[in-house]
Amino acid sequence: MPIVDDIAGLRRILTKQRTIAVVGLSAQWHRPSYFAAKYMQDHGYRIIPVNPNYAEVLGQRCYPSITDIAEPVGIVDCFRRASEMVPIARDAVAIGAKVLWMQLGIRNDEAASIATTAGLDVVFDRCVKIEHARIMGGLNWAGVNTGVVSARRAS
Repeated sequence: MPIVDDIAGLRRILTKQRTIAVVGLSAQWHRPSYFAAKYMQDHGYRIIPVNPNYAEVLGQRCYPSITDIAEPVGIVDCFRRASEMVPIARDAVAIGAKVLWMQLGIRNDEAASIATTAGLDVVFDRCVKIEHARIMGGLNWAGVNTGVVSARRAS
């Protein structure tokens, strides 16, 4: 499986993989991890929070680590430092995940190598929420497609 950095590949991932383990998901509504996970949950994705600091986030049981999850996971979405990606990649492989997704600003080539060697797709430096909105038509959720700005003249 490849490093995915094209619209067709991202669309394939977002269409096929409907369960997302969000590593580093915060219970604080103003954190990027919460906002992204809430958006994906509101768009029909199953969110599995992974953070040892919480018992529950977004109404879902929160797991202390990826390897504690007892159900199939499609995407392991990482809100952790690049330096923490190697063990996360190993855990994603161990649970049979299909995609290792590193959020904006995160890139770790060793982790990517571990994941791709095991057959996972890898996404670097992209936000799952932004990519979903861009590719799958959810930009209006953030107020972008409000109809306020238009190329049409008012009648």
